[in-house]
Amino acid sequence: MSKKRKKKSSSRKIVIFVIELLVLVLLLVGLFVYSKLGKVEKGEDISKEEAEINELSSETQEVLSGYKCIALYGLDNREVGSYDGGNSDCIMVLVINNDTKELKILSVYRDTYLNVYDTSYQKINAAYSKNGVKSAIAALNKNLDLAITDYVCVDFNALVAAVDLLGGIELTLTDEEIEYMNTIYIPEINQVTGSNSALLTSGGTYTVDGVQALAYARVRYTSGDDFKRTERQRTVLTKMLEKVKSSNIITLNSLIDTMLEYISTNLSSTELISLATNSMNYELTGTQGWPFELTTGTYGSKGSLVVPCDLETNVIELHEYLFDETNYSPSSTVQSVSDEIKNYTGCTTESATRVDNPLTATTE
Repeated sequence: MSKKRKKKSSSRKIVIFVIELLVLVLLLVGLFVYSKLGKVEKGEDISKEEAEINELSSETQEVLSGYKCIALYGLDNREVGSYDGGNSDCIMVLVINNDTKELKILSVYRDTYLNVYDTSYQKINAAYSKNGVKSAIAALNKNLDLAITDYVCVDFNALVAAVDLLGGIELTLTDEEIEYMNTIYIPEINQVTGSNSALLTSGGTYTVDGVQALAYARVRYTSGDDFKRTERQRTVLTKMLEKVKSSNIITLNSLIDTMLEYISTNLSSTELISLATNSMNYELTGTQGWPFELTTGTYGSKGSLVVPCDLETNVIELHEYLFDETNYSPSSTVQSVSDEIKNYTGCTTESATRVDNPLTATTE
């Protein structure tokens, strides 16, 4: 046999060995990730009928198919591992552009007056207490013209554990925020989670632990009320994402291993693996509170409400912001809900006392 033929044979063996090695590594990684996924509490699947998706135009359906939309719920149940009911303290919609990997996070103000279920109009955070996550997702779809069927629910321990595993996150806190954190939230969260986090002193920049981060995210009594609180929640999530992207593989492994115990989701193993493997490629391009244009007030037995001014306008702006869908025409369901909200509150587009439309916002 010539040297040339021996060389070709040797090269072929090396190539085959490398391919076999890669296949083996992929199999091991797959088995490793799959073993972790067994820790996730598998939530019930939600059909399109149960999700109460409105009748959307074919153009809108095509646009939405290019995005992955996941409802995120933080539950205020004062206990760990309970996902069946209670009000949702945090309501977010995570939107991922499948092509660009761009990420946007939308916080829905918990006191927003909407068609929560059947003919009942209440604050949106009451939807979860009706029939758990099914009612909560149906309310989002019905009022916002979305087509969400996927969700992730977390309890107190999830955020506490994640922030601690990341080595804390850096937050700049005011004296007023610290006062509420120390007197209300840190002691309560310590009791619920069995932690022993320390109280803070004066305002300033801190590297906070998990309990302190959650306490900060729950403060709602300072100026700005719930609007400021949802902003704090998005700040904590943004800081965590930044920390994740700069973490080493050992930290990420510990994070995944621990976090999965505190999550309930209907995402499949394949979808969770895909999200995990693409996490380093995602770019957070926007976080906003919704409704964009609103007013607040006390309305009879409904209490203190956030009123969209009006719902149709806000849904049009939402679709342009999240999906770059210009000239959007809301469904007949949204139009009907919008009319009902106007009739009850008397609020029209001219009633808005707060305008946070990211499409028209200007920077100084």
